[in-house]
Amino acid sequence: MGGTNRREFLNNLLPEKARKEEKYDITKDELFLKYSNKTSPLHLKKSRAGLTQYTGAWTDKQKVHLIRRTMFGVKPSSLAALNGLTMSQAVDLLINANPATPAPPINYYESIYPDPTGIALGATWVNAPYGDGTVNYYRYLSTRAYWMKNIMNQTMSIQEKMLMFWHNHFVCEENVVGDSRLQYKYLSLLRTHCLGNFKTFVKEVTKDPMMLFYLNGHYNIKNSPDENYARELQELFTLGKGANLWTEDDVKAAAKVITGFRADTVNITSFFDPTRHETGNKVFSAFYNNYTVVGQAGAAGENELDDLLNMIFNQSQTAAKHLCRKLYRYFMYYDIDANTESTIISGLATTLINNNWNIKPVLLQLFKSDHFYDTLSMDCQITNPIDYYLGMSRALGVSIPPALGLVDETKGYYTLAYLAEIIGMDPGSPPSVSGWPAYYQAPQFHQMWINSDTLPKRMKYTDAFFTNNGIYVSGAFNIKCDVIAFAQTLSNPSDPDVLVSDCVKYLLAIGLSQSLRDIYKMILTNNLANAEWTLAWTNYINNPGNVAYQNIVKSRLQLMLTKLLQLAEHHLS
Repeated sequence: MGGTNRREFLNNLLPEKARKEEKYDITKDELFLKYSNKTSPLHLKKSRAGLTQYTGAWTDKQKVHLIRRTMFGVKPSSLAALNGLTMSQAVDLLINANPATPAPPINYYESIYPDPTGIALGATWVNAPYGDGTVNYYRYLSTRAYWMKNIMNQTMSIQEKMLMFWHNHFVCEENVVGDSRLQYKYLSLLRTHCLGNFKTFVKEVTKDPMMLFYLNGHYNIKNSPDENYARELQELFTLGKGANLWTEDDVKAAAKVITGFRADTVNITSFFDPTRHETGNKVFSAFYNNYTVVGQAGAAGENELDDLLNMIFNQSQTAAKHLCRKLYRYFMYYDIDANTESTIISGLATTLINNNWNIKPVLLQLFKSDHFYDTLSMDCQITNPIDYYLGMSRALGVSIPPALGLVDETKGYYTLAYLAEIIGMDPGSPPSVSGWPAYYQAPQFHQMWINSDTLPKRMKYTDAFFTNNGIYVSGAFNIKCDVIAFAQTLSNPSDPDVLVSDCVKYLLAIGLSQSLRDIYKMILTNNLANAEWTLAWTNYINNPGNVAYQNIVKSRLQLMLTKLLQLAEHHLS
């Protein structure tokens, strides 16, 4: 591939027919072209609050906002976990928590396709030989299920949200690399470093075997340097792009610095091969103050990577602001105006630099700030597909019980991944090395999650959660909401006003007026007084085996939740 940009290479590699049959393309959507923003919105109110620590009201509204931005969905039990904590203590809990490392994905597929490498049913395959393409496909499904299971069962921690952030930052595409063992190792790397030191993280990602294959580091050798990773290291991972930054010659020089790193698919690791390393000096541009990475021979050649990263991170303001902008767009809002840049981004960047590139202090500062809790910072994001489906599932108490057995349990979890994929967010395979366009494509940004293809699908499968049939997984299991069990997690399900208010709190970002709440309450009360619902609920509670009483409560809850979640507010965070 030589110096060819990977994005150009992959597009040229695809046959014309295959390019025509690619997944849905929003840029060709008629409604999108007709109605989407073509310029940045004007005259919108924007928060002018800064990074001073927030000292305002600490009510359910602020707590729900914090949970919704740092976790997937808001469960009643998650809100209860913050009771008795101050704002600062709640943020400390979410950022400093140290969840246990989840068990690795396992062979669930033995009855479908016997593992040719000898991995038994229920045993992990992550250190096994590759096998063949078919077993790798089932391992890929196993990995998707493993990932979604970790999200669904997350504890009070930002870890899962950070893992998804870094997956969108240090992008690797499973459907390009095609080895689920490498994907698992990559995800483990993200989990290990997601709240650690950014500079260390960049170094480890550079040597990660999946990344070495994805951006051709594995093929980057002294006689034929490959520039793909060297370009993305600077453009996407550390510094950003723009005028007066790094040059094409810097890409070429950086590529030579990192020649010799190789992926080992037998031991599922990476190593440095001195015989493939360019040992000459590498001279960089005026942007880097004409810095020279002195060439080293033998095993010492690997040390040039440290020299390269030190040079890049010496451009501290550029690197820190680039990362902080991405954090802001992921956790806060897409629009970074001049005031946000000068106060929030610059302040967070200074914190990152002053803390030697450690991530936690930046997150603590952001989530404790006046800016984060400003009313204008709340309920303003269009929820991404993974957060939409898994957050909703968690809030509703949807469960995929282990008692189903390995096959159906795994299918249940990877069905959730499939739901996210068909509305634009395939976990494990973002559309390009740049990540999902909703986080970088101006001026639409998060509006790209909603279009004439994805909105009907969101509505269709959300409605299905509240049907008796649910969403098909297998002949033995469908994903659906047990609406009565969900209601029982709320504060006072016998009171229709309280029940509707609780549903709005946990399932909608923006609150509803009393007149709108009354519309949904009337579904529960059958257009009668509150006592009608209270009586129906009481009859069910006092007669648990009575099917007639159960069906009255169940059908009204199903209809109310179906209608409530058809509101636009359900798509916001």
